[in-house]
Amino acid sequence: MITVTSFANKSIGVLGLGRSGLSAVRALEAGGSDVWAWDDIPEKRDSAKTEGVKLTDLYQSDFSKIDTLILSPGIPDQYPEPHTLTVRAREAGCAIICDIDLLARENTTARFIGISGTNGKSTTTALIGHILNRANYQAEIGGNYGIPALDLLPLDEKGTYVLEISSYQLERIPSMKLDVGILLNISADHLGRHGGMEGYVAAKKILFERVREGSKTIIGMEDSHCRAICMELMIDRGVENIIPISASSRVPGGVYVDNGVLIDDLGNTQNIIMDLCSVLTLPGQHNWQNTAAAYAVARSIGIEPDIIIDAIRSYGGLAHRQELVQSTDGVSFVNDSKATNTEAAAKALICYENIHWILGGQFKEENLGAIQSVLQRVVHAYLIGHELDELENLLVPFVSVSRCGDLETAVHEAHRDASLTIPSTVLLSPACASFDQFKNFEERGDTFRNIINDLGNFPS
Repeated sequence: MITVTSFANKSIGVLGLGRSGLSAVRALEAGGSDVWAWDDIPEKRDSAKTEGVKLTDLYQSDFSKIDTLILSPGIPDQYPEPHTLTVRAREAGCAIICDIDLLARENTTARFIGISGTNGKSTTTALIGHILNRANYQAEIGGNYGIPALDLLPLDEKGTYVLEISSYQLERIPSMKLDVGILLNISADHLGRHGGMEGYVAAKKILFERVREGSKTIIGMEDSHCRAICMELMIDRGVENIIPISASSRVPGGVYVDNGVLIDDLGNTQNIIMDLCSVLTLPGQHNWQNTAAAYAVARSIGIEPDIIIDAIRSYGGLAHRQELVQSTDGVSFVNDSKATNTEAAAKALICYENIHWILGGQFKEENLGAIQSVLQRVVHAYLIGHELDELENLLVPFVSVSRCGDLETAVHEAHRDASLTIPSTVLLSPACASFDQFKNFEERGDTFRNIINDLGNFPS
């Protein structure tokens, strides 16, 4: 755990007592702060009390006595409507930051790498951390990745923090000084929280304000928003510290993927690095972009290509994100439970052939969206969850469907059918939220994995 001494002997508010909020409370108290902790949800307050957190009702507090408010990323301070307590904080001149900013204030010697984007942040964060560790760098990964920034180990000037940073967090890290900043992509997401697409893009651009002068900036070139930002930065800052990356087209002076082959053009000399098609834990064009970004980061801090190649080949992948659970008798089982919308599911579907596709849950969209263009890869669909009728009506014009209801039935039937069409893939990529049958997508993915591991117990 990081001990935060920057606010010793000061009163600090913490609003939101999830993982990052509780982590901030512990770090601040360890550093001598007077912490005023609160959460609007009674269950969260009760849970915090069981962990020894002293609660202070911020609604009854004098904000003129609070130096800074640590705000959970999930709580809005602007759109669609600012939380009441954030309005009071601003009126009192109280700064609003998040836990990542506390880490930046506390540690000014370690290297900081920040990764943002609409999609691919977690995979890129994990892959960068893996490459650094394989190269014998001391690296800690966290932030929006799921490990609170202040729960990471303290690092000295030889260490590197690799931080996934969401658009919510970018707005609350005024102290951050990044040594490398990565923006992977921008597509419509969280628009209500940022007042529309323009506000969302503006939030992502804050990343570049946090990059140290003269340090490297890596930008994906797959979408128009990022291409425009790249051009702006090249004009404002020069091209020498801007590294474009692409998974689909050549980018001079950058890192790109050509027909599955990773190309290093950083010196404006095209060097073939490796065939990414052979890396089963990073399938598909979206993962090729993640890999290009991770390679560019590693090269920018001086890691040799051979070491990077070895690390990419040994990367085990992330749980619930196209996770290869097992491959037996010509049937591969892939856990992509993290795919909670059609765009995410389409990215998985395009990576495989002869797919026996398990989907369903709480469907959040009105049509098949990006999935429709890749349904020719699906042999059969197996529906689970509470919205069987809607999904069946959308799918039946394109693919045969079974109404399974629950995940175990779906896996059983998909396994039986897939065994008749080998080689084939049983893919859990639900395109739906999980909350109708599971606590979260992690529980859904863990359940899928457990069922696969018990397949030998199924009757034939």
